[in-house]
Amino acid sequence: MKTLSFATRLNSFASRPQAAWPGLKGKPTVLQMVERAARVGGLTHLDLNYPDHLGGGAAQTRRQIADLGLAVNGLAMRYYTNPAFKLGAFTNPDPGVRQEAIDLTKRGIDAAMQAGAPLMTLWLGQDGFDHAFQADYARLWQQELDGIREVAAHDPGCAISIEYKPNEPRSYSLLPDCATTLLAIREIGLPNLGVTIDFAHSLYADEQPACAATLIARHSRLLGVHLNDGYGKRDDGLMVGAVHTIKTIELLRQIRRDGYVGPIYFDTFPDTTGLDPVRECEVNIATVKRMMEVVDRLDRSNRLEEAVAAQNAVEAQAIVQAALMAPDAT
Repeated sequence: MKTLSFATRLNSFASRPQAAWPGLKGKPTVLQMVERAARVGGLTHLDLNYPDHLGGGAAQTRRQIADLGLAVNGLAMRYYTNPAFKLGAFTNPDPGVRQEAIDLTKRGIDAAMQAGAPLMTLWLGQDGFDHAFQADYARLWQQELDGIREVAAHDPGCAISIEYKPNEPRSYSLLPDCATTLLAIREIGLPNLGVTIDFAHSLYADEQPACAATLIARHSRLLGVHLNDGYGKRDDGLMVGAVHTIKTIELLRQIRRDGYVGPIYFDTFPDTTGLDPVRECEVNIATVKRMMEVVDRLDRSNRLEEAVAAQNAVEAQAIVQAALMAPDAT
């Protein structure tokens, strides 16, 4: 991760539309949002949702994005095209609906390859349950694994990354945390599978994000890093470092040690309260760059490593705080 690259959530750039498009009626187009994102200094990539953002075709959208100086990092599946998906995509009780979700995902994988971005992120938020006695848990688990296995086998050249989340829209997600996701990947056993860690998701899964990243590197592959922040109760989508600065730095240090080389993706929600999305993304980029400077300072000597090896929390905190507040002291 010597050369940092940065991706972002395209829908963020629909925030405060009148500031960018005075007199706009309705929602901005995909190309309009891409053009706005291209104004962000330091942004290198975009992630696109499938099928939402590819109405003009994957190859054409790729060219339009490239013409604006950006690249496509990957695609992310969205299961909204059929209202029946609310009861499950890969775990829907209707076999026809399940197959529809699988076939839609295969088309999304084909689109990712056509876009020159062989990464498909699966956030299976509809796969879960809400009530006791609603589901046969063993059947749901098998259906989930069968669905993931089928789409991952569709094109072994495309990496399939599972983004876990404790809940929303379902009360309980079938893949709610790092450990359960790694168990699923182990059972499926295909080499093109991996994990996307979302900082806010990890927080409200009651995880330490750096610890989760360590387990992912040990048992699978880290294919995506979504940075944001929150209060650990829901997916707040706040700016990077807004609440958990030290935990974010710890995660960045860990993924660098584990060899992660992909873009840092900002999964933040400036559109929730109408923030300026261009400035918000620029601040996120600057924040991560400064955090990586802190990581560099921490790794200039073995002091932190020695404190961690001894589980000496007092000394470790002293070193980290000095790197943050008094860089010359490190």
